[in-house]
Amino acid sequence: MSAEEKDVPTAEKSSEAVEITESGEVAEESSGDIAESPEEDAEPARRDRGMIRRNIGAILVAAALVVSAGVAGWLYVYQYRVDQQINADAANVALEAAKTGTIALLSYSPDTLDKDFATAKSNLTGDFLSYYTDFTEKIVTPAAKEKQVKTVAAVVRAAVSEIQPDSATVLLFINQTTTSKENPDGAFAASSVKVGLQKVDDRWLISAFDPV
Repeated sequence: MSAEEKDVPTAEKSSEAVEITESGEVAEESSGDIAESPEEDAEPARRDRGMIRRNIGAILVAAALVVSAGVAGWLYVYQYRVDQQINADAANVALEAAKTGTIALLSYSPDTLDKDFATAKSNLTGDFLSYYTDFTEKIVTPAAKEKQVKTVAAVVRAAVSEIQPDSATVLLFINQTTTSKENPDGAFAASSVKVGLQKVDDRWLISAFDPV
């Protein structure tokens, strides 16, 4: 074999080698690009997904807090404050009922006993109503007629000490003036009482009357 013949395959081989090498290099670069690209691209992608998940989590937490705050605000505005207002209104109604009933209970005149006692009883309920009815019929009426007893009561101070949907307790400070045949100039007395109330048919009625 001549040197020329030997050189040709060598050149071809060399050319092929170069081409292969170049292809290999290109292929390696391409292969490297392909092999490295998913890893390089995957890492930022994972970071992005992680950040997205964290951001979504933060957004959800923030949204939950906002919703919670909104619900709390709604409950305060539409329920708690309304309940406060209802309780305040109920307390005022109970207070007035206690004052009105007590004045009727302790005020009477010998000329209008039946009317006065009937008015008083319309503000009472339960066992106390039964007690008052029995007491006025058996003791107060005979004494008031015989001695011409007249009493006038006034509430000077009052406060609700406890209130529930259907019950309340009110503390009253009372001034009472009593006149009679034996004492026409009158006798003055100051006292305090704890008035128990029960709600009956949407009305506050006196169910207990205890001196304190």
